[in-house]
Amino acid sequence: MIWKGENPLSEIKRRSAFSFALPIMIPMGISFFFIGLGFGLYATSQGFPWWTAPVLAATIFAGSMEFVTIGMLMAGFDPLNAFVLTMFVNGRHFFYGLPMLQRYVNMGWKWFPTVAWMCDESFAINASTKLPEDVDEKWFYFHVSWLNYVFWVFSTLVGGLFGNLLAAVDLRGIDFVLPGLFIVIFLEMLLNAKNNRIKAFGVAGAIVALIMLLVVGKSLFMLTSMSCMLVASYIAYKWGGVRLD
Repeated sequence: MIWKGENPLSEIKRRSAFSFALPIMIPMGISFFFIGLGFGLYATSQGFPWWTAPVLAATIFAGSMEFVTIGMLMAGFDPLNAFVLTMFVNGRHFFYGLPMLQRYVNMGWKWFPTVAWMCDESFAINASTKLPEDVDEKWFYFHVSWLNYVFWVFSTLVGGLFGNLLAAVDLRGIDFVLPGLFIVIFLEMLLNAKNNRIKAFGVAGAIVALIMLLVVGKSLFMLTSMSCMLVASYIAYKWGGVRLD
């Protein structure tokens, strides 16, 4: 259906954006399902009602922080600790949000939900996917964001509703699905990089992350490694004459 005054070509590109995004998002949805399922199981196992997991998923939409929130709710009211802990756990959002500022422009009403529902997975896909000419990139960004959001909330709902039935299922090791998917995305970006400078920065980022993991531990390595890479990138851009475009 084409609304009055709407460009037919725009409608075609809108449909192409969804049909192009959906096959990409299906593997992500499967990985989301198992992680979200685990969160729903975890919430109900701590004595919370079935609706707690999907409500937290829908309002917070930050997987790591949702797990932490369950512990904070059990510990009692402590807003200062909650703020500091949230900054440490989700501080990475500042870093990968900056590169998307120039992409998420002129989106109309789609801008707010696309930004609000941006997560690690949405950033990885939107930043790395090469779109054909017949796909509207703004609609593609939007479809990736809302599909990730729906996948996550739905999976936590299933975990909350059927937590007691699924508690007996051995799901050990299934949590590696998402990290494995990120490794594949990273390798694909590395192999398809335009020049050796981008490849060098990718490898350097992985090395820095490993060093920070050994130095500061897994609770802080994400924030510290991203901070180091941000400083290194700024120095290379400002004084080294490095341009990645």
